[in-house]
Amino acid sequence: MAQHPNYGRIDGRLVMIGYGSIGRGTLPLIERHFDVAREQMMVIEPSAEGQALLAERGIPHLGVAITRENYREVLTELLKDGGFCVNLSVDTSSLDILRLCRELGALYIDTVVEPWAGFYFETPDNAARTNYALRQKVRDEKVANPGGPTAVSCCGANPGMVSWFVKEALLQLASDTGTPVAAPTDRAGWAKLMQSLGVKGVHIAERDTQARATPRPRGTFVNTWSVEGFIAEGFQPAELGWGTHEPWMPDNAHGYDKGCQAAIWLERPGAITRVHSWCPTPGPQFGFLVTHNEAVSISDYYTVGDPAAPEFRPTCHYAYHPCDDAVLSLHEMFGSGVTQGIHEILSPGEIVEGVDELGVLLFGHEKNALWYGSRLSNAEARQLAPDQNATGLQVTSAVLAGMVWALENPAAGIVETDEMDHARCLEVQRPYLGPVEAHYTDWTPIQNRWEHFPEDIDPAEPWAFRNVLAS
Repeated sequence: MAQHPNYGRIDGRLVMIGYGSIGRGTLPLIERHFDVAREQMMVIEPSAEGQALLAERGIPHLGVAITRENYREVLTELLKDGGFCVNLSVDTSSLDILRLCRELGALYIDTVVEPWAGFYFETPDNAARTNYALRQKVRDEKVANPGGPTAVSCCGANPGMVSWFVKEALLQLASDTGTPVAAPTDRAGWAKLMQSLGVKGVHIAERDTQARATPRPRGTFVNTWSVEGFIAEGFQPAELGWGTHEPWMPDNAHGYDKGCQAAIWLERPGAITRVHSWCPTPGPQFGFLVTHNEAVSISDYYTVGDPAAPEFRPTCHYAYHPCDDAVLSLHEMFGSGVTQGIHEILSPGEIVEGVDELGVLLFGHEKNALWYGSRLSNAEARQLAPDQNATGLQVTSAVLAGMVWALENPAAGIVETDEMDHARCLEVQRPYLGPVEAHYTDWTPIQNRWEHFPEDIDPAEPWAFRNVLAS
């Protein structure tokens, strides 16, 4: 039997909110790597399916949905003596639960800044629906209440792991360009390193090729992770960190005059906004500019100078090509204007081929572009850990790494993954990531454009967002 490292004891109650695809993959990793007894656990899961699975495993659980009305009562009873809250649910306010956990002296981690149910579709103001706005409230809370029990915000694959990959990629690029450096020890050092290397921006470049043998039925949304989560973020406005090298801004773009001012948003849903990007397996590809917290946090973290008029800032955004069934599901949903009533997540056992190739593409430097990331197959994921496909394992192993870091740094206050020790986190996570590789490419967004249909591109700045955005 494989020996897995033990990362310490969880004192008090281990409370997991949500037992969907990510919760089901995370719980075995928690049991594998921490001293935590079954009687310490409590999984909060409203669905009958989730409760039945928990009962089969003998895991204590509570069959309620966490809401704005009951969260304080339910969680206070469970965490009144401290503990660790692992929030892996949709439709639960990350900020409100984070605040409560810190009041109670409990550690906290989530994978996204999630609002209460109804926010994504019932909020008329698009600017308020952006991840910039959601993130800024957490950052304001950090400023208003510094220090205290550790709360790790947005620690999944992306946001999360990809921020650690950016730092590894910068060190790789420095070495490969003949200027090897020791890892900087603070935010200013990392930002200066990125600037000195000539990096203009970062794509969170992902290609998911996982597939099953059965064709996708019409009227069904198929994905390799939470369908509800993907639909919600896909309906948010497209948004991106906005770099200082950009000579042009789209007509439908809006900026901010409050907060870090590191991003813009577009008056268009992210799930139908296409961008040109690159991954090792397909090479050049279309991705969707789906909004993610890391697009803002990375641009913010690597800003040099006054945020309102920075000396340097990278452009950063997601460029996501989900599995082919999910692409077809998006086309059907946006084409019909109706969300499918049936949701299916591809299980590890039914996937017959494919990988989730998730990394960061650092571009604009002297070697043009460097992709650094995980190329994890479903077959390998099944060997490494139970109850999850490749997409899930990239997320759950990042949750594991974030939990380890929180236990080792229990009084760090509210932190994002950009602010954590990336080397320690990847040390914990790397055994679950499959091949982690660096690939250089000469491709730029202005290559191989169709001459029969001239486009308004900027050849003087190949990596300008004008050229990345698909017309």
